[in-house]
Amino acid sequence: MAKIKSVFICNNCGTTSPKWVGKCHACGEWNTYVEEVVSKEVTQEEKRRPWQGANVSQTGPKPVALPEIKAGSIQRLVTPDGEFNRVLGGGIVPGSLILIGGQPGIGKSTLLLQLALYTDARILYVSGEESEDQIKMRADRIGGDPSNCFILTETNTTKILNHAQQLGPQLIITDSIQTLSSPHIESMPGSVSQVRECAGELQRFAKEMNIPVIIIGHITKEGSIAGPKLLEHIVDAVLQFEGDQHYTYRILRTLKNRFGSTDEMGIYEMQATGLREVSNPSELLLSQKDDDLSGSAIAATMEGMRSMLIEVQALVSRAVYGTPQRSATGFDLRRLSMLLAVLEKRGGFPYGQHDVFLNIAGGIKVDDPAIDLAIVSALISSLEDIAIPTNICFAGEVGLSGEIRAVNRVEQRIQEADRLGFKKIYISKYNTKGLDLDRYKIRVQTIGKLEELYRDLFEE
Repeated sequence: MAKIKSVFICNNCGTTSPKWVGKCHACGEWNTYVEEVVSKEVTQEEKRRPWQGANVSQTGPKPVALPEIKAGSIQRLVTPDGEFNRVLGGGIVPGSLILIGGQPGIGKSTLLLQLALYTDARILYVSGEESEDQIKMRADRIGGDPSNCFILTETNTTKILNHAQQLGPQLIITDSIQTLSSPHIESMPGSVSQVRECAGELQRFAKEMNIPVIIIGHITKEGSIAGPKLLEHIVDAVLQFEGDQHYTYRILRTLKNRFGSTDEMGIYEMQATGLREVSNPSELLLSQKDDDLSGSAIAATMEGMRSMLIEVQALVSRAVYGTPQRSATGFDLRRLSMLLAVLEKRGGFPYGQHDVFLNIAGGIKVDDPAIDLAIVSALISSLEDIAIPTNICFAGEVGLSGEIRAVNRVEQRIQEADRLGFKKIYISKYNTKGLDLDRYKIRVQTIGKLEELYRDLFEE
């Protein structure tokens, strides 16, 4: 009989300990250790020499020289959802395991059920959180063709994989990994051992049957995917579905992708009938206003291979409550402090005596350094109370010495601004190498320092 023992496993990183400890020595988190019952029976000889006496199957995989491997073309499963295909690098790769995480109620189940209803393929939708009636109500609201979508409300992984083998679907969707349980593990569903074992069984089934599997994962209060980090390591792609409850748009980002780029982003708009693809993100990220107001500037940014224009809003007011406040929504607060220091040191602007509030319109989060030039322009515009014309946009990085540095893919930024009808765009003069400015209708203004920007934009 196998010797039964229990260990303590960290819920955050999966580190094991023979006894309970308050703080994990690996990740530093507090109160994350839970007790798990494991069974293990290994002889002393197996521990000392595990390679001797091993039963190597004649039909199992063997070492193969790399030149002998014939690489075949991967036929991806292309869905009708263009944004989903973009994020995954062109479609779903057969045999891949995809993990989607996001906040509760953000629309993960709606996104995947909509994908199942509109994709022309046999899909098995496994739900451990909702009943068949609840899924039917959502499907009626979303619409689509339900003839190829099969619903299974089950949490036992053995039964799920048996049904999948009999049905032979082209795609399996599981909602969610925290509700599944394996009969080989005695712990409760959602525990570290169960999540690890269930994910491993789904991965083996996906690779052996060459059927892609999409699983939904819960997230913690910090925003990371719940469960051990091993879950993110064994899957082929990790997608983050995010958004603000106060806005209708949703963003699908790639955190990991073995078959494509990790810089892509898909944008959706939540509607009563489901999620609508947003092929032109600028329609959501540019506010509609008739009057020119100070403190507003348009930035030409890049998300992966997609160029889009977003609005930057700044408010600078004299500090009357002691220490000046610094607040940024959708932008790194430390980088904002750096830009304010550059403006005060190189430009002589008294931002140390003013409260500064920065907001990216629409609530989107931007990490592109090319937004620096638009932020600096919005800050100066609000301080001087001079409005920037709405037909002007910016693309440039600001250095510590006040220089305007070059940014990548400047041609795509200029083309997007030209397509949307902008009349003028400010870029770095170091971006003009190999750039044909005469083929654009938009006027391209090159600058090298913040002083040139101020003279050209605010002293006209």
